[in-house]
Amino acid sequence: MVDFRTIYASRAADYQRLIDHEDAGGNLLPALERIRPLRGLDVVEFGAGTGRLTVLLAPVVRSIRAFDASFHMLNLAVERLRTGGLSAPVAVADNARLPLPAASADLAIEGWSFGHLTGWYPETWPEEADRALNEMWRVLRPGGTAIVIETLGTGRETPLPPTAALADFYRRLEDQYGFASLWIRTDYRFASPGQAAGATRFFFGDALADELLAGRHTILPECTGLWWRQM
Repeated sequence: MVDFRTIYASRAADYQRLIDHEDAGGNLLPALERIRPLRGLDVVEFGAGTGRLTVLLAPVVRSIRAFDASFHMLNLAVERLRTGGLSAPVAVADNARLPLPAASADLAIEGWSFGHLTGWYPETWPEEADRALNEMWRVLRPGGTAIVIETLGTGRETPLPPTAALADFYRRLEDQYGFASLWIRTDYRFASPGQAAGATRFFFGDALADELLAGRHTILPECTGLWWRQM
């Protein structure tokens, strides 16, 4: 069993070395633009981690403020922003309690963060997810858009929620909260099977890494879902 909490608390560099290879086809940004044109928007990011979305959006939007519960991950986000000549304030905060006034953003976005609630709080994740989603509504201005980005399977060429709890979460987004959805491919591309296995093993486990080595694969397929709703 992969301990994601430990990874996010202590292995930011390894995590970043992995996601440097993700979305090799560059599909994520155009998908976001289809949901809501990004230029001129004030953005609040939940669960920013090492700045995967922050670095992607900062050159395009008017402003972005990024938050994560892990100081360790945010330190690397700050370094990556600085290296890229980008500016975005970041701060440690829980997804359900951001230090922001109400109605202060045009876009509230999270990537691969809310879904962890289903594993970390197996008995109470619906209540935890509700708190995070309600915080999205709180920070959005009238007419603002909330976007939730979560996995639909790594190692898969067609979308399927990896767990029953995630499937329930995605249904909750659509049935209870009225989110629309689409999915895209965000495949990883590596220079060699050895690099693929070495970069993925700590995060996706031995079985997937061994499969990459055995099959001499340099492409790891991945499906990603985007759910959105306008205020």
